[in-house]
Amino acid sequence: MTVVVCPTCGVDVEWKPENRFRPFCSERCKNVDLGAWATERYAIPEATPPDDQEDTETL
Repeated sequence: MTVVVCPTCGVDVEWKPENRFRPFCSERCKNVDLGAWATERYAIPEATPPDDQEDTETL
């Protein structure tokens, strides 16, 4: 059996089909994580272009 850590609260979670909230331990933890993305607490960093490129380049 595979065990993962809930990304929200840190509880060990069994990774099995019966756990519909995996990798989270509960619906609450799943919704907390979703809310963090929705309020932009989490963000994927934007790649910064090199200084020699202009923002006005045409495609």
